[in-house]
Amino acid sequence: MSTTTTAHHDEHAEHPTGIMRWLTTTNHKDIGTMYLTFSLIMFFVGGAMILGIRAELFKPGLQLINPDFFNQLIGVHALVMIFAALMPAATGFANWMIPLQIGAPDMALPRLNNWGFWLLPPSAILLTLPFTLALFGIGDGALATGWTFYPPLSVQGGIGVDFAIFAVHLLGISSVLGSINIIVTVFNMRAPGMTLMKMPMFVWGWLITAFLLIATIPVLAGAETMLLTDRHFGTHFFDAAGGGDPIMFQHLFWFFGHPEVYILLLPVWGFIPQILETFSRKPMYGYKAQVYSFWGVGALSVVVWAHHFFTAGMPVPALLYFMYSTMAISLPLAVMFFCWIKTMWRGSMSFETPMLFTVGWIILFGIGGLTGLVLADVAADAQYHNSYFIVAHFHYTLFAGGIMGIMAGTYYWLPKMTGHMYNEKLGKLHFWLTAISFNLTFIPQFFLGLAGMPRRIPDYALQFAEFNMISSIAAFTLGISQLLFVYNIISCVKGGKKATDQVWEGAKGLEWTLPSPPPYHSFAEQPVIK
Repeated sequence: MSTTTTAHHDEHAEHPTGIMRWLTTTNHKDIGTMYLTFSLIMFFVGGAMILGIRAELFKPGLQLINPDFFNQLIGVHALVMIFAALMPAATGFANWMIPLQIGAPDMALPRLNNWGFWLLPPSAILLTLPFTLALFGIGDGALATGWTFYPPLSVQGGIGVDFAIFAVHLLGISSVLGSINIIVTVFNMRAPGMTLMKMPMFVWGWLITAFLLIATIPVLAGAETMLLTDRHFGTHFFDAAGGGDPIMFQHLFWFFGHPEVYILLLPVWGFIPQILETFSRKPMYGYKAQVYSFWGVGALSVVVWAHHFFTAGMPVPALLYFMYSTMAISLPLAVMFFCWIKTMWRGSMSFETPMLFTVGWIILFGIGGLTGLVLADVAADAQYHNSYFIVAHFHYTLFAGGIMGIMAGTYYWLPKMTGHMYNEKLGKLHFWLTAISFNLTFIPQFFLGLAGMPRRIPDYALQFAEFNMISSIAAFTLGISQLLFVYNIISCVKGGKKATDQVWEGAKGLEWTLPSPPPYHSFAEQPVIK
């Protein structure tokens, strides 16, 4: 047997093939790929739900779906998008890229990694199953409380609330397992010479995200468990008639719920500066300032939660504290924005698809941040709370700031992952369709909110009709344009122009020193950082 044949045989003897490869894999790249695939599927499931909502809101009056089903779609759409689309996408990139970026052979706890992923499909089934069961006369559908589970509505709700509680528990366990794995990997498996202040920004973003998840998920799990016992075991934690306090649930929920925004965004803030320095062809500006800002955002994110319920009747000192702390979080964010813009300043920029998405992301996420500052004002919030202004604000934060960031990362790393280049023209078309239709969907909603249209209602006054019509048409355009994204990914995975090892001219970092695609076991010898 020749040497080549032996080497080839050894490479394949190390891992199973076919379906068993994916079920039993402990390889960080395989698990990362499964996370990203799952995320893409759930992105479309959540998107289909909201297109049902936008179809109903196309005209005033009840058109297509009954109010209860309307509320179910809203609640499950949010849970699917947050827990099953955005978080797994960020975790998929973490699995793929963190070992490559720090020069590690794999994640520190590979079996835990596998388990963390395989908790996701059952939780997605639990979230969506109540719809199916209701068709057969079992229960009354999914939870109709919005994603926040507020009592007393969630205490009185049907079996769909229980399904959602168990799904969120499983998703939470998966996130905590992933976080433990990332922390252990980053602290113990960095290449020699890679100090903490030499780590890539993406690794920093995820390190702080992991600490936030471990700090906040148990609080959510506790609140959901108390809700479960209120529903089935006669406790009165959140029942005012039994001496409980429904506002306590809001405090516990948002202690997780607000850091969750940064949990979704910090990984994106990590790779955005890396994309900017690549396509600006100059070093990242203010590395240390950005790292300290990350820590600042992480620390402040756990002390601002009550701005989500300014109208719930808190004492004035509490209102003032939460207003000022919320405004304070904009300071480290402003530092990051200046660093990103300064990275581009006088750079030799080129606008490939990842860069287009990144520049669009900075502008649109900026709108999300600034409208958040408006909502931080207690007096203004009295008008804007529970209106469509809120809906527009958090979609600028989570779709433009989260999902469009993930798309930038996908186009940036896809050639490295697959070994093939995607179709650049299709990528640019996808960007422009996404950016234009997204703005046409949500800018009208700012004005609807200012005019007083409340969210989560299936019918509305005639004065809101035109803006809702524009928003609905644009939402369908936004949804359909994402098919280009899928087509581009699939055609890139199947083949296409061969990617070089470095892929992008200005790319820096250990992942670009490996072949495209990287071998099954990335580093035969651990690199040394000078």
